[in-house]
Amino acid sequence: MSENWYRLDNVAKVFLAAHTNRDPRAMRVSMTLDEDIIPEKLQEALDEAIILHPEFQVRIRRGLFWHYMEQTNYKPEVAEEDDRPCPILYGNNYRGRLHYKVSYYGKRINLDIFHAISDGMGALTFLKQLTLCYLKLVHPEDEGLKNAYLGNGASTDDRLRNSYAQFYENKESKFIPKKILNKKKNAYHIQSRKLPLDQLQFIEVHLDAKSILGRAKEMGVSMTSYLGAELMMAIHLDRPVMLRGLPITVSLPVNLRNYFPSETMRNFFNNVDVTHIFTGDETVETLAGEFDRQMKESLEPDRIREQMNRYEGIERLLVTRISPLIIKQLVVKGFSKQESRRVTAVLSNLGKQILPPEMKKYVTGFSDYCSTEKLFITTTTYDNDFVLGISSAYTGTGVIRRFINALHVEGCDVTVHASEVFH
Repeated sequence: MSENWYRLDNVAKVFLAAHTNRDPRAMRVSMTLDEDIIPEKLQEALDEAIILHPEFQVRIRRGLFWHYMEQTNYKPEVAEEDDRPCPILYGNNYRGRLHYKVSYYGKRINLDIFHAISDGMGALTFLKQLTLCYLKLVHPEDEGLKNAYLGNGASTDDRLRNSYAQFYENKESKFIPKKILNKKKNAYHIQSRKLPLDQLQFIEVHLDAKSILGRAKEMGVSMTSYLGAELMMAIHLDRPVMLRGLPITVSLPVNLRNYFPSETMRNFFNNVDVTHIFTGDETVETLAGEFDRQMKESLEPDRIREQMNRYEGIERLLVTRISPLIIKQLVVKGFSKQESRRVTAVLSNLGKQILPPEMKKYVTGFSDYCSTEKLFITTTTYDNDFVLGISSAYTGTGVIRRFINALHVEGCDVTVHASEVFH
């Protein structure tokens, strides 16, 4: 084994156990420029970016008791986009040497990455660095661009750190006892056939950010709560009457860097759930208020800290440490399937994207997607462009159409770009 290796964090272990051909636990982040991409310059920029971010230059290896990541000198190659967003980047069907790929199409630069390597924040940081390197090469005459800088000077060790382990406290759970966890109900699942051949469809929706934020402010809730309420209502109105008594649960990934002083580029997030059982009297306003209340309770620092400690604590149990990898894989896969039954859809807010002024004038937009076995919606904001990246495993589009139409009816300008179905 090479000396340049490290163990995976606990979230990465879930992705390794639970990935499928349809949902290879991959994500895509993209940046669109104001001019067509020059492939040779993008390759040169990628060669520079991996020197600045060597944490992405890894191969996942299998040990007796755990997987581990081993650093590699293999050189990534830029290619014109020829695959679906969020492709397979790990597993028996993958023949690549790295667990990420950089592609381009027209004016857009794409970064697809296996989620075990990094989360959305880490992927966006790498994409921004790659794009900055590219712009400096393409526009050497721009004196301001030469001095543009990203990041806060974090060391390679800081960026490679397992922050779950770093901030773990061995304390008893106070907020969510195991007996309560065991009583969580299975959620309603969208009643539609899955696309054949492990396919997914991707829809990119652009909205006016000020309109969305203004509507949320009218209701006295966050933008995420407003969108979550509209999504829940769309799912509810689309489902059969006989199944309207089942809870609808929206899962929300939470960036733990907002709670702990971490500069890691690896995974550092948890998920919180918002659940509602409809009575028939709900309006979007009342539902948004309930969504906001549940979300804020789940995001209290003590609850977030307790949740992180609980999952990290499982890693440290003696029976967990001494169990062979094959047993751990089966247990984690079973746990992941059980948790999936308790979730209807995922809504992930990647936040507002900030760029140096010297770089910003060349960038027209961002977008992002995650692979899924059901319905996954990402959101990101750049200037006044609010973008939804919708991934769906279903043949039916009823929920998506209701969701987008509801935003339009509420007064939001909507532009929709739908892809072909990919496998």
